[in-house]
Amino acid sequence: MSIAAETLSPADLSPSRARRAEYRYYTAMLAPFVLDIAITIIFVAVSGRPDLLLRNLVTSVPLLLVGLHIGARIRFRPVRRFLETGQDFAAIERTLTQLPIRSAFLSAYLFLPIMLYRLVLPLVAPPWVHDLVFGMQPMLHPTWTDAVLTTVIETLFIFVVVYFLVSEYLEGLCLFMFRRYGVNLNLFFGKFRRKIVIALAFVSGGPVLLILGELVSYRGDRLVNEILIDLVASVFGLGVALFWVMRALTRPLARLSTGIERLSAGDLTVRLPVTSNEEVGELTARFNTMVEGLRERQRIRETFGKYVSESVASALMRQTGDGRLRGRTAEATLLFTDIEGFTTLSEHLDPEVLIAVLNEYLEVVVEPIQRHGGVVSSFIGDGLFASFNLPLPNEAHAASAVAAAVDIQRALASRVFTGGVKLATRIGLNTGTVIGGTIGAGDRLSYTLLGDAVNTASRLQELNKVHGTAILATEATCHAAGPGFTFRPIGDVPIRGREESLSIFCVEFE
Repeated sequence: MSIAAETLSPADLSPSRARRAEYRYYTAMLAPFVLDIAITIIFVAVSGRPDLLLRNLVTSVPLLLVGLHIGARIRFRPVRRFLETGQDFAAIERTLTQLPIRSAFLSAYLFLPIMLYRLVLPLVAPPWVHDLVFGMQPMLHPTWTDAVLTTVIETLFIFVVVYFLVSEYLEGLCLFMFRRYGVNLNLFFGKFRRKIVIALAFVSGGPVLLILGELVSYRGDRLVNEILIDLVASVFGLGVALFWVMRALTRPLARLSTGIERLSAGDLTVRLPVTSNEEVGELTARFNTMVEGLRERQRIRETFGKYVSESVASALMRQTGDGRLRGRTAEATLLFTDIEGFTTLSEHLDPEVLIAVLNEYLEVVVEPIQRHGGVVSSFIGDGLFASFNLPLPNEAHAASAVAAAVDIQRALASRVFTGGVKLATRIGLNTGTVIGGTIGAGDRLSYTLLGDAVNTASRLQELNKVHGTAILATEATCHAAGPGFTFRPIGDVPIRGREESLSIFCVEFE
């Protein structure tokens, strides 16, 4: 389950989607050709030289249209094979992560000869050579300063635009691969700050250098004309560059922000596509690793919680070491339950029905205990042992235990279990000082409570049978519980295992 998987449609699995993903790369690599023609049109419109359009097409078509397409197909070949088969993603990871920079260099390598031909050749070759090749009216030769600056800046412009355009394409390609094959990038050798420096350097420095070059090189009408061309071309170029730079830089961050919001809302199913090879991509990969760890931790906690109390499991998961909860002494209220007549019942029910009845009964009993802040420490046959204030803090532990006992009896009074079985239970409550901690040896550990208060609560549960009561509590529990309950005194009763008698009370309930 993931952000991407939520929007996955059957069309994403069709072969045509893989082909479209490939063709989008070839389309992106047409950008240098389109930009060159656009800048040429600007120059033609401002300078009044329509003949330059055809002259520039003669160089753009073979290098930027045909040459880039051939180079792009060669560079994309390994990725195409993966898109077709979905096998051996590791073999193409480096190709994927280097796709923007290599595409940018390929574009710059093919664009540079065009600029040298247009601007430098007229400076080193006789004018008749240039005019003889195309048979057009003579060019107004640039100065060396203008030629060099324009060549460098326009080549850098093509490099920057292709780099960020293909980076934005790579973001979509990785998203598609993530949706279709569940794969993610794991190579991170790029630098986010390097991207920012490249973008800012070009945006802030390119137009300024061009205009400075014109100021140094020309005077009069030629200066005005050249600066006007540079301004119009710069506005167009910067608009194009900034659009792709912002898309390439912000979309991965926006997706990461969305994932963090979902995680903070408790969604542990989120998994994000890694779509860049620098710090943002690495951060996204670490986010996925963190969520996977949290998901595994939750799974362990849920599984562990089936065998021990949820609060005990949480405490063990929070602490380091050998998985033991250290011994702790505190006042707590203990609750014991036992099903009345269970031995007789077990002789008349099939084992499957008996287990079903017992599980239903325990669900009914456990819910009020947990709702009132108690912890089920163990199941003892058809009985149950729970504690309040250890290991989960509960200041009103006595009142919570009595309220839980009353709710248990009320719930059982109206409940009919599997096979039409009705069950009654006996409950013993006692408040006193106990020791809680993990006991056991090796890999067999158990959290338990020790002390005379525990034994007394167990004995009170048994005394219900003698006095015909449902809930018995010691005087300590009655005093600690407060005035919110009705206690009927039974008297001083001898308790097995104790030398002195103990004053006990019956908890009344409707």
